[in-house]
Amino acid sequence: MSALDTRFTTQHLDGRADLMPRTYPVKDTAAAGFGDAQRASWSVHVLTEVPVVVLSVSGFADGRTVAEPQPAAVAMKSGATTAVAEAGLGHEAKGVADRVERTLRRTITDLTEKKPE
Repeated sequence: MSALDTRFTTQHLDGRADLMPRTYPVKDTAAAGFGDAQRASWSVHVLTEVPVVVLSVSGFADGRTVAEPQPAAVAMKSGATTAVAEAGLGHEAKGVADRVERTLRRTITDLTEKKPE
């Protein structure tokens, strides 16, 4: 996982749109119409202490398509003026990934910590 993290960092793989996470359009839900064309921003976290890569993707709630999606880090830059940035979709993608990562870490800690006897 350390090697994968290093590769993502040194090769800036987290910023490549062709590696952006695919959508999961669950039938009969609000997400059903959320396909690849609606992806606006994404975040990737490679965890080095467990074999996990946390991916998240965000888009406009009204389902509009996005011509040029942006990685969360770009959309969150100060002064960014794209529609994706101004809508806060980079912050949304990063926030979802952060929450998943925190929950996963907490669960792993709970499962691996020794309980007092």
